[in-house]
Amino acid sequence: MGKGRKIEVERNWWIWMVLVVSVGLNIFLLLRGGRESANGVKVEGVIDGDTIVLEGKSKVRLRYADAPEMEFCGGKEAKKQLEKSVLGKRVRIEGQIPDQYGRGMALVYVNESLVNKEMLSSGWVRYHHDNSELTEELKEVAKEAREEKLGIYGKCQSKDIPDKAGCVIKGNIDNNSKYRNYYLPNCSQYRFTVVEKDMGEAWFCTEKEAIEAGFKKGGTC
Repeated sequence: MGKGRKIEVERNWWIWMVLVVSVGLNIFLLLRGGRESANGVKVEGVIDGDTIVLEGKSKVRLRYADAPEMEFCGGKEAKKQLEKSVLGKRVRIEGQIPDQYGRGMALVYVNESLVNKEMLSSGWVRYHHDNSELTEELKEVAKEAREEKLGIYGKCQSKDIPDKAGCVIKGNIDNNSKYRNYYLPNCSQYRFTVVEKDMGEAWFCTEKEAIEAGFKKGGTC
């Protein structure tokens, strides 16, 4: 084996070791949290609308919940909503699983109230697909919040109400490709496009403004 090839193999080995240790540590913290759950574990902090910090500094994300980034519309409101539910309280952690990055995800209870469900019901978090015996119930709760235009669905999303009069250009981010396109009123896709500011989309006053924000004219225009 050549020297360069040997160095590459050793480097890849160390990368895998770091990943294994990281995942192992998160699983250990989740299991420890499960042992503590009989008496509850105190919530010492809230990072955003779907992530809490437990005593011992372990972080747990809420299963089924996807909050806006803090810099986007609804991010601060989602965090505030979660703080009201859990900050300084003792919670019970159930159904712990690691996500694809090894981060802990769980169902979080305050007494008998499921915080994940409360957040979905508030409308300040989106439904994030998951699998458990609660899937259908939580999916329905999220659907009701969307239909009633609660939280982000009322404040942050619209097809026809721009932020400012005359600023009618729609900036859209494709969920699958992450392409960032903007649409003028004469574009064929315009009237179907919802501007979801909780996802980083925006209304623009001029094409120049949209381009400077990283959007390009949609192909249907």
